[in-house]
Amino acid sequence: MPIAVGTIETLGFPSILAAADAMVKGGRVTLVFFDKAEKGNFFITIRGPVSEVERAMEEGIKAAKAVYGGQVMSHYIIPHPYENTEGVMPIDYTPESEPHRVT
Repeated sequence: MPIAVGTIETLGFPSILAAADAMVKGGRVTLVFFDKAEKGNFFITIRGPVSEVERAMEEGIKAAKAVYGGQVMSHYIIPHPYENTEGVMPIDYTPESEPHRVT
């Protein structure tokens, strides 16, 4: 099954929280990373089947924009990432995310 990685960066915590909630509810995906970017920006990364990541990203972007003052700074999807991408980027399943991994 082809796996994809999707990331959303927003301005402010409430919009990233809404995006994360909508993403895990909107598709069969696993939230694998969360961090603060800069100047109040936050980002989250999800993994799952390509079609599920695409659907979850749409829901996450919509939810982030619906929050008062919510602003999506950037978003992207990497379908079929190379295996060595996990060694460079924080997109691997972690011990914290493994119990919640969607198969």
